[in-house]
Amino acid sequence: MSDEKNTKECCPESDERDSDFTRLISEHPCYDKNAQHKFGRIHLPVAPDCNVQCKFCVREFDCVNESRPGVTSKVLTPQEALEKAKDVIKEHPFIKVVGIAGPGDPLANDETFETFELIKKEFPDITLCMSTNGLVLPEKLPELVRLGVSTLTVTVNAVDPEIIEKIYSYIIYDGKVLKGIEAAKIMHRNQMDGIKAAVEAGLVLKINTVLIPTINDDHIIDIAKKMKEMGVYIMNVMPLISQAEFAHITPPTAQERAAVQKECEPYVTQMRHCRQCRADAYGLIGEDMSQVSEKRRKLINIKKT
Repeated sequence: MSDEKNTKECCPESDERDSDFTRLISEHPCYDKNAQHKFGRIHLPVAPDCNVQCKFCVREFDCVNESRPGVTSKVLTPQEALEKAKDVIKEHPFIKVVGIAGPGDPLANDETFETFELIKKEFPDITLCMSTNGLVLPEKLPELVRLGVSTLTVTVNAVDPEIIEKIYSYIIYDGKVLKGIEAAKIMHRNQMDGIKAAVEAGLVLKINTVLIPTINDDHIIDIAKKMKEMGVYIMNVMPLISQAEFAHITPPTAQERAAVQKECEPYVTQMRHCRQCRADAYGLIGEDMSQVSEKRRKLINIKKT
């Protein structure tokens, strides 16, 4: 009897986990470049509050003209989010992922957990996904696991506190506003502890890293190496959107971003099809139906069915 057969007979749960992992990846448009053309996602904007202030972040809660993280046309209540998801999924059954990505940090909002509870009950087979800065991930992870969140994105812009300090104006932790290297060390520790615990819990991890020229551009390879060590599945190097305190920084060119991705590829699979989606985006990654006309949405739906 071969070792492979022995493994399958002795550990059928291993086969089940592998099957679940394959399905998650193959139906998640952010995790599989081929899935982006077949499967969609809906972001539910139920999380307006944030516990950090990134120097490149401007959040807008009534924005209809921009397509970037941190903006939404409206912040929804958990019940409104459920109704929105029901309507969208009924009309567009190719949507396989329900995610919460802001417009603040999901883990800083109780509404995130209320919404996932409602979605899990209504759609027990759909993939639940969430994005976070990771500041309170270690303490909130057990609740995410209980709710069935299976794919998780953590924004990691540095793994060196001295660089982290340059990227965040402040954090709010344990009821206190913290700045400088103290805040950076807490941010780093909690991100690493949270990622480690999430991987061990069986979640599939994606890392978002904002490429900020003159700040972390020479450091991103170190992030990739650390993420490989921790078992992260995929890494998304995102170009800086020059705004807020970093409005003066020239964003990286497509060629500069591609060069960083190529350097990181040996360590972590690179996501190259990101569109830096809104907090209320839905549909295919390249066709955000929250920003198109009803007529266009119907045409897209006909094409997918």
